[in-house]
Amino acid sequence: MKNLTVALFLLACRLSFAQTTTTDTLAVHSIEGIVNQGFEMLSNINGDISNLDRMRELYLPDARFTILYHPNDSFPVAYESVSLNEFFEYMKEEHEYYEKGFVQYEIGKVINEYNGIANVFQSFYAKDSDNEEARGISSYQLIYFDDRWWISDVLWTANTNGVKIPEKYLTNQKDNATKPTR
Repeated sequence: MKNLTVALFLLACRLSFAQTTTTDTLAVHSIEGIVNQGFEMLSNINGDISNLDRMRELYLPDARFTILYHPNDSFPVAYESVSLNEFFEYMKEEHEYYEKGFVQYEIGKVINEYNGIANVFQSFYAKDSDNEEARGISSYQLIYFDDRWWISDVLWTANTNGVKIPEKYLTNQKDNATKPTR
């Protein structure tokens, strides 16, 4: 009975995750492609808000976005975690911030994959319209099903506390990063 319950739950989850994909890209078929697509869509050199419907197609419906702060006077909490919908609402509400422009560039990436799960550490340099700069690491958690990759979670932190990014995260490394090997 327990196995049947688990199987039905997994089937229901799989059916609820099935989405109509209109993204005209091969990005979702590789780990590097989907992470790069998500990263690019968050950056807006000209102050254009990304197409959130298109961006939504990269993520599981229950994806989480979590930022780790380094508490001090400007960051009184250690972290903030929001759902996909909350993150997109924030992007809409903070339209003026994004309208002025926010750019980020990848400065390194390490990809690890095993049997349909993947983790990507992507080092970045970011600059906003107020010329505030930061470097840091975004950690993407991904899963592979329905013949494509999905981003399930994104966690990031910046070096606002002065901790340098380790050299191993400033190069590009791949570990069998396309379809899962079975």
